[in-house]
Amino acid sequence: MDPMFLMNSLWVMVAAVLVILMLGGFILLEAGSTRMKNAGHIAGKTIFTFGIASLVFWAVGYGLIFGEGNALFGLTDFFYSGYEIEGLGLSGSVFFLFQLAFAGISLTIAFGGFAERAKLSAYIIFAVLFSIFVYPVIAHWIWGGGWLAEHGKQDFAGSTVVHLTGAMGALAATILLKPRIGKYNKDGSPNNIEGHNQVFTALGVLVLWVGWFGFNAGSTVAVDDAFFGFVALNTNLAAGAGAVAALLVAWAVTGKADVPTMLNGALAGLVAITASCAFVDTWAAVVIGLVAGIIVFYSMRFFEKRKIDDPIFALSVHGTPGIWGTLSTGLFATPELASVGQPGLFYGGGFTQLGVQAMGVAASGLYAFVVAFVLLAIMKKVLNGLRVTEEEEIIGLDLSEHGSYGYPELLQTSQPQQSASAQQSVTPGTSQGTVNS
Repeated sequence: MDPMFLMNSLWVMVAAVLVILMLGGFILLEAGSTRMKNAGHIAGKTIFTFGIASLVFWAVGYGLIFGEGNALFGLTDFFYSGYEIEGLGLSGSVFFLFQLAFAGISLTIAFGGFAERAKLSAYIIFAVLFSIFVYPVIAHWIWGGGWLAEHGKQDFAGSTVVHLTGAMGALAATILLKPRIGKYNKDGSPNNIEGHNQVFTALGVLVLWVGWFGFNAGSTVAVDDAFFGFVALNTNLAAGAGAVAALLVAWAVTGKADVPTMLNGALAGLVAITASCAFVDTWAAVVIGLVAGIIVFYSMRFFEKRKIDDPIFALSVHGTPGIWGTLSTGLFATPELASVGQPGLFYGGGFTQLGVQAMGVAASGLYAFVVAFVLLAIMKKVLNGLRVTEEEEIIGLDLSEHGSYGYPELLQTSQPQQSASAQQSVTPGTSQGTVNS
């Protein structure tokens, strides 16, 4: 067998493992960014819904993306059976697993908008629907030879396909679920519902940062020219720049060097560089990361003021930086690296590629939001609401949905529910409100 075929397969297999391990980063990030009464629920639903996404991707998702069809979606290659893919240069099964991991990450991002208040049944059903009707369609448009690919849309590893798509699903969920109990006062002013473990959050970001080398560098799907090293370098530079920019802007505006904002800045840099990591020079990667770090700070404040309760900041970390990152290739893509589409505006390419990028953002974002919103609205009717009851939300989803607590040693065995509720009561003086979702 061709040694290069084996090396490519091994490299992409390692990358697939790194991307799947990013789910561990999301578990730590989401659990640390929310209250301890929901930590076990967050961990469990992340694993369970990835299992659902894996089965759906095997059955129909891969075929909808890469199957022969039309400009909108594929119509063949359902129920993938492990066969080799002609002209691929690596194992078909490895490529399938790599693509499956991306689908799972996009779904996990969408679930950020569900945090701390959605029924487990809503997670289960939406995992199936999102994995059929939302993610594969956009992935086909850009990666599967669909209509945006025909226009030369540049999205190397998924600022649009994975991150913006997931963020738009999260936006639809936050609107329909409404804010958490105690998030807003009667006058509309927001309360800060802090996460229970900043160390978990930081560790989650580090796991995601490392996993991103599989996400971006693995998307080269080849080792022959070691180009994956350049992609990894751009990825790391953007992440570092995002962290620095977010911390400095938060410090300058609020007077405090806010750690969660800095962590979100690192992620924003990673999201932004995901589209352009193979198309831009290193200095541009730094600029892209710096701008993403600034964007995430103001985006978080923007959505909070408009009563969009996004506990994990999916919109601000994956949505707005995903838009910026996608557009940035239309500015910074070099003639030497722009293997897809045209060079960017700053390299003599004019507005052509920037226009294609903007069209891709608008079409993909609008499609993901509208379809996710419609699916969730139908689910809301069928399930008699997407949201747990007020009492269940106050007790916490660990106990109300699963009957066990993520931190059982902190409970008094004689009065488990009372203890959980007392430990996790909302900030005194906040408006409890009435839940009707």
